[in-house]
Formats: sequence, structure tokens, C-alpha cells
Amino acid sequence: MNTPPKTPSQTPSETPPLQSPQLVKPNRRLILGAVASGALLAGALASWLKYGSSKTTPVDLSPLWNSSFKHPSGEDVDWKQFRGRPLIINFWATWCAPCVEEMPLIDRFYKENVSKGWQVVGLAIDQPSKVKSFLNLHPVSYPVLLAGLGGTELSVALGDDVSSLPFTLILRADESILIKKIGKLKPDELNSLS
Repeated sequence: MNTPPKTPSQTPSETPPLQSPQLVKPNRRLILGAVASGALLAGALASWLKYGSSKTTPVDLSPLWNSSFKHPSGEDVDWKQFRGRPLIINFWATWCAPCVEEMPLIDRFYKENVSKGWQVVGLAIDQPSKVKSFLNLHPVSYPVLLAGLGGTELSVALGDDVSSLPFTLILRADESILIKKIGKLKPDELNSLS
């Protein structure tokens, strides 16, 4: 019997041995640095979410006082009538879940503090028909006015840097800003006012 000679690729001794992958040992300092950086960023974010979103940097309120809005019933409302007393201005929309969630809190504050001089106005950044339908199902005691899409521009002019809803300004009677809040109000923020 004549067997053909084996080619080098078929010879077991000539096949290179499988090499095990080398495990890279991580640098302990790099890992600790990454963990520390992550913790620092997480702390900064948590601090911003808790405190930074309500900071009171100077804001020009003239675009607000020069505005006029319509009531959902269709009548014009002169914004200047709200000057001279403490005022909560809440920008919201029917499609904004956090806006809708905070409305009972704002309504309760208004009912408890209107006799103390507090005013609350909701500025709806939405279509009039949607606002009317929403308020028929979920009425509130404080006035809600129609800001339309122009309300977005106004909220940005008043300090809503990220153009996000809900956005709330709380003004003292002298028209200085007590709280500027991007995001849903918390009960303790309103409780601190009464």
C-alpha cells in the first residue's frame, strides 16, 4: 500500500499550538479614578436636580408684563392685573404628564393661600380646544390662560433655558423672583411659601 505523504498542514507537529489570550491586568489607579469621577458626576447631577433647577438668576420680566393672553372662554386678559401681589406662574400643557401631576398640588396651594394675597396663573402652551376639554374634565380654582406656542418663547425669555415643561416662576409682591423651577414642583417648595 502506498499512502500519500502528509502535507505540512496535516502534520500535527507542525500546527502552531493554540495560544491562550493574555489577560490584561487593569491599572488600579485608573479604576479608582474612574469610580471617583463617576461618583463626582453623579453627585453634581443629583445636586443640580435637587437645587440647581430652582436657582434664581436675574431675569427680565418685561416680556411677561407686556403680554396679554386669552381666557379659554375667549375673553382677553390683561396680564398687568397680576402685578403687586405674590404670584405663581406655571407653564404647562395637557400632553405633559408632570404638568398634569402637579396641578392638584398647585390648586390646593391656591385654595389655601388666595386669602393671604397669593395669586396663581396657569399658562397653557397648547391648543385652545385641548385646554378647554382638559379643564372640563379636570377643573382648577386658579385662572388658566392660553399662551399657545408663543408661550414657549416667553418661558425661555423668563429663564426656561432648556425649553422644558413644567416651568414655574414664583414672584414676590415686589416682582423679584423667589423661585425659578424647571420641572415638577414639590410639596415642600410650595409649603415654604405659606
